[in-house]
Amino acid sequence: MEVHRTLRWGLLESVYNESLGLELLSRDISSKSEEIIPCFYKNQELKKTFKIDLAVGDIILELKSVGEIVSAHRAQLFNYLRLTKMPVGLLINFGAPKLQGERYGYIEETNECVLLDRNMDIINVPIDWDSEEDE
Repeated sequence: MEVHRTLRWGLLESVYNESLGLELLSRDISSKSEEIIPCFYKNQELKKTFKIDLAVGDIILELKSVGEIVSAHRAQLFNYLRLTKMPVGLLINFGAPKLQGERYGYIEETNECVLLDRNMDIINVPIDWDSEEDE
């Protein structure tokens, strides 16, 4: 929130990525920007890797600077969670006047990504992949 409050909205994603890394560092929270991460298929590591925007421990942060979060952004985060088996991902959008964020958890047993509330409890809200907002 501090990064959005300071820089406001509408800049390039890379500016927010670097600024968020500096903000986390100022709070003694280590993070890795544009980290290359391994991917897995049926518990076998693949040769293919992904570069995620930011990682804080075992949490993926997918940053956006767009007018609104859409299903394609969620799908990108879900793919990263499934392929890396990391337990939590945050989708953060700096591109709107009001900071937007969504928290998702990955359940390895069912290979599902679920929306989480601030207490890390599952919110049973189906994602509408065919929403008109995405067109």
